[in-house]
Amino acid sequence: MAETLHIPYHLLTFVLFHLALFASSSYSLSFDFYATSCPTAEIIVKNTVREASSLDPTLPGKLLRLVFHDCFVEGCDASILLQGNGTERSDPANSFLGGFSTIDSAKRVLEFFCPGTVSCADILALAARDAVEFAGGPSVQIPTGRRDGRISLASNVRPNIIDTSFTMDQMLKIFSAKGLSLDDLVTLSGAHTIGSAHCNAFMDRFKVDSKGNFTLIDSSLDREYAAQLTKRCPGGAAATSPTTDNDPETPNLFDNQYYKDLLAHKGLFQSDSVLVSDKRTISKVQNFANNQDSFFERWEQSFLRLTSIGVKIDNEGEVRQLCAVVN
Repeated sequence: MAETLHIPYHLLTFVLFHLALFASSSYSLSFDFYATSCPTAEIIVKNTVREASSLDPTLPGKLLRLVFHDCFVEGCDASILLQGNGTERSDPANSFLGGFSTIDSAKRVLEFFCPGTVSCADILALAARDAVEFAGGPSVQIPTGRRDGRISLASNVRPNIIDTSFTMDQMLKIFSAKGLSLDDLVTLSGAHTIGSAHCNAFMDRFKVDSKGNFTLIDSSLDREYAAQLTKRCPGGAAATSPTTDNDPETPNLFDNQYYKDLLAHKGLFQSDSVLVSDKRTISKVQNFANNQDSFFERWEQSFLRLTSIGVKIDNEGEVRQLCAVVN
């Protein structure tokens, strides 16, 4: 009698996910896109991210946030990198984004070895992928072949990105519009396991009067944690205030601590805390808090979905010579 082949469930779902993705007629990227034209492309990006992150341990969080702000507006087309009046980058919501110099550094090296070949959109997606791995997260395979967009408008930013004060329904509306699911929302929120924020992103959850008296406004936030946050924000909600780590326990490590923080009512943003208060997502938060492998496996799928939003291919875009300006 022939033996039955047993395939691990997580491996089977990973394979089926990729098959479904490639079955889509709108998806024309490939895992070996630069195999001939620039075989060292991914290595160059990874080395650039590794060297820069070694000098600045906060960089992985910045690169991860940068790819979110890119993909959610015009799709993953590096439109966030374009400089100039009225561009996405000029919008106040993007004023504290970082990681641009790392993308530019990788681009300079790639232009030297493979001129006019590797897009800034691919560099950004790869850099965010590598940043997660550098910070201790899973290694994710993502396809390449994205083209750089030519349109970048500040007016398109606010309607397309998640605000830290959003309700679950508001977040779901934006995620659904990008082709992302409720599972993707919970998983990709795990990006807050690294990174930091300025006080104006969360100071509306509590207040301190002129006499120093503390009042908790958002009861979903742990009172002691909120009191600690007030000490980080002595100047109130000023955007120029010092930054606060998204994850107070392991701020530079990509792990499942974020979900443990949520269960302890220590989510920094209102948009974090709703993941625990909403019955549609609490079980998913509990699962990831108890099982880091489960979070990592799901992250691989959701990150692939994220970096596949609205990609431009072939003549839909270009390969910029400099990431900050169109050709």
